[in-house]
Amino acid sequence: MRPKAVIIGPPGSGKSTIGGALAERLGVALRDTDADVESAAGKPIGEIFIDDGEERFRELERAAVDAALAEHEGVVALGGGAILAEETQDLLAGHTVVYLKVGLSEAIKRVGLASARPLLVLNPRSQMRKLLEERLPIYERLGTLSVDTDGRDPAEVVEEIAKAMEGAA
Repeated sequence: MRPKAVIIGPPGSGKSTIGGALAERLGVALRDTDADVESAAGKPIGEIFIDDGEERFRELERAAVDAALAEHEGVVALGGGAILAEETQDLLAGHTVVYLKVGLSEAIKRVGLASARPLLVLNPRSQMRKLLEERLPIYERLGTLSVDTDGRDPAEVVEEIAKAMEGAA
């Protein structure tokens, strides 16, 4: 049992939106590991960061990703920072990993400067730039398929992914 596709990318790249639309297109379910983390903790991600710290959040995230990759046959959307864990990087080997690319200005526009995202609280633009610089090489290395999402309709992105997956099958 393995997912049909695993969606990765920075905040604002459209992982949940594109993941859900891709799952629908493929006739399977979407599993969002951020939702799994919130369910396991019994509270929103922002509260986990505040109450328990980022380290605890990352522990919950690694467990959620491990379970999703082992149990889910549909589409899995990972949280933006899930790829930072080496064990998660190792687990993604052999999977169809779709990297959703997004530019800084587009990501900021989608996420919003008054974001409730814990890692973007102080200076969202600066934090997003730093986050992208740190994670970009990892996203690029892990993605077996990279799709640009800037200025594109989700349906258009999903169509490109579906065609690429059909061509690889």
